[in-house]
Amino acid sequence: MSKQFAPAQLAPAQLGPDYVRAIAPYQAGKPIAEVAREFGLDEAAIVKLASNENPLGMPESAKLAMQQAVAELGRYPDANGFELKAAISAKYDVPQSWITLGNGSNDILEIAAHAFVQPGQSVVYAQYGFLVYALATQAVGARAIEVPAKDFGHDLPAMAKAIAADTRLVYLANPNNPTGTFVPAAELETFLKSVPPEAVVVLDEAYNEYLAAEHQYESTAWVRQFPNLVVSRTMSKAYGLAGLRVGFAIAQPEVTDLMNRIRQPFNVNSLAQAAAVAALNDKAFLQKSAEINSAGYRQLTAAFDELGLRYVPSYGNFVLVKVGEDDGAGARVNLALLKKGIIVRPVGNYGLPQWLRISIGLPQENAAFIAALKTVLA
Repeated sequence: MSKQFAPAQLAPAQLGPDYVRAIAPYQAGKPIAEVAREFGLDEAAIVKLASNENPLGMPESAKLAMQQAVAELGRYPDANGFELKAAISAKYDVPQSWITLGNGSNDILEIAAHAFVQPGQSVVYAQYGFLVYALATQAVGARAIEVPAKDFGHDLPAMAKAIAADTRLVYLANPNNPTGTFVPAAELETFLKSVPPEAVVVLDEAYNEYLAAEHQYESTAWVRQFPNLVVSRTMSKAYGLAGLRVGFAIAQPEVTDLMNRIRQPFNVNSLAQAAAVAALNDKAFLQKSAEINSAGYRQLTAAFDELGLRYVPSYGNFVLVKVGEDDGAGARVNLALLKKGIIVRPVGNYGLPQWLRISIGLPQENAAFIAALKTVLA
């Protein structure tokens, strides 16, 4: 005898939690192929400066490592990522038991939210902080405490004051995306000392490798000092592995153990692990990436100065530039650039509708963007 079920009162999509249905999906930068189809352009002529990718692409050392790893693709990846953890351990002088691997650092940010925050508790982050902070907060049903920015960056004293009794997570990006601002080491350490031990701080250092020598600091030393600190890194930017999705976190063992209980098994595939090990040890490629970025930053900002455009001094591999005074300026200039085969990133979803974020490319890519921008603004 078959079971009889009462007619459904709600559609399946209505059964999800309100906080999940309220999430606005993350909008990634437009792919080159999509722009080519949409505007009838030649893919080869399109310049993409939208997603903060390394314009040098993937290092040859990583390509070779991937070729060697292909023979084992019929088997599952190493779920514990021993070789990759060993390379990270050696580079940052931390035990392997302090490392969590992620499918990009985006994965790390979300793992942290699921590991430490319960529905109804609060998460603190800055205005103009990376959008995934808000998305990860919503996904666990937490309460967002967004602290107003100071000069487009983090106001750390205000963030410290904003931490509530139920705050379990604080997101802090350094350098910050999409504004490019930077907090000096001394200010960061003062902030970390002010955070109560029951609130975990995720220090998101996706763009750390682009910092000049005088701004570099060793955040892993703070991990030893602060049991509630998680340092998040990515291989998608300076290391050129954006398409492979490799990130990692460094934290004390108790925190790492909890994060690894949430982490999906095999979340970093075999090719990604092999490429990441090679890239981590490729100092020459990293140095060249930093040099290309520094020269490109000077090229872009010189053009902005010439055009009389306001921009935020950046410590990453991108520049936030204001392209008009009205709230339609960013979208309007972005569309005009797309029609010319130049892909940049509008940031109206960050509350910055007059601005565009421009990734730093190769010299000829930067030049193509500058020429198109001059035409559009004229």
